[in-house]
Amino acid sequence: MELSVRFSPDLWLFLTPRNRRPEVCLPYDGTSSLGHMIESAGVPLTEIGGLAAAGLPVDPSYRPGPGEVVDVRPVRRPQVVPGIRFLLDVHLGTLARRLRLVGLDTAYHNDMDDDALIEQAGAEERVLLTQDRGILRRRSLRRGAYVRGARPDDQFLDVLDRFRPPLAPWTRCTACNGSLAPVGKAEVEDALEPGTRCGYDAFARCLSCGRVYWHGAHGDSLAALVGRALHAVSQP
Repeated sequence: MELSVRFSPDLWLFLTPRNRRPEVCLPYDGTSSLGHMIESAGVPLTEIGGLAAAGLPVDPSYRPGPGEVVDVRPVRRPQVVPGIRFLLDVHLGTLARRLRLVGLDTAYHNDMDDDALIEQAGAEERVLLTQDRGILRRRSLRRGAYVRGARPDDQFLDVLDRFRPPLAPWTRCTACNGSLAPVGKAEVEDALEPGTRCGYDAFARCLSCGRVYWHGAHGDSLAALVGRALHAVSQP
């Protein structure tokens, strides 16, 4: 028995090359849920925005009948998640720093396994960002999203486009995710190199780890990155 499925082209990257076409026939045992069928084809349910069987909306627990054609649509962008906070897997460290740069609450550890990530994401109500399709298919994961793109620039813009979160640049520590607060030069002067002490007057300090920030040599490139982020979330 086979099931005819029409995946949106936006979801084709999850399918095997032979299934990347307008309509595919998938083997079906007649009893499995539609959600199980879709995930077996390679598409995590976190990336699904709508399902229809014979033209009628259905949910992932639906069991298709003989002859029904199923339509699978991607998550609608922007995906609204009130009070959104992120957790990133070990392979997305650069993306984590960029999300923190624009003020997004972003947890990241470079030594956590899948079980620990899922536990933290659930306990702290964070969206787990990853490129690991296996972890996105775990039943215990409540909120997750696949990050598209091989380059950090593309990944950054993909996350901003998907969620369009409110940004607050320069308010978070890129090292630990703590909040930044303005600090007088005299309070941090002893921790500064002579050139920094002479050339800069405005500073901020992380309230969690104590790291000190100022508009240094990389300030212009970071400002350009922030500018692109603000532009991305302002698009209709």
